Amino acid sequence: MLIPEIQALTGRMPVTGQETSPARGSGFEALLRQTMQDAGNRQVNLSRHAMERAQERGIEMTPTLMDKLNDSVEKAEAKGATNILALDRSLAFIINVPNHKVITLMRQDEMKENVFTNIDGAVIL
Repeated sequence: MLIPEIQALTGRMPVTGQETSPARGSGFEALLRQTMQDAGNRQVNLSRHAMERAQERGIEMTPTLMDKLNDSVEKAEAKGATNILALDRSLAFIINVPNHKVITLMRQDEMKENVFTNIDGAVIL
């Protein structure tokens, strides 16, 4: 076993049964890097219910629309919202912000009789 001063100079630590390679980093470091990477790459996705509603209602989830939804989630996240109503001229989306998930969606003609509950923010697309 090396004395602490030599360990510091050589970068070697005593063997404890598990060693981590410097390239991979410690378990915590690897987890932190993965979490940060995932946070930067998080995209809005649709729940099974929302996918069914989009198909039933003939709503096309275009890349442009998905970009708008991603932007709305980022804005809502910055304000601390957890469930938002995202609106454009003809569509409404209920989105769970922490999970980046569209819960449901509807067309303008379906919005007239609906009451939106359990939301703490709204974003205009």
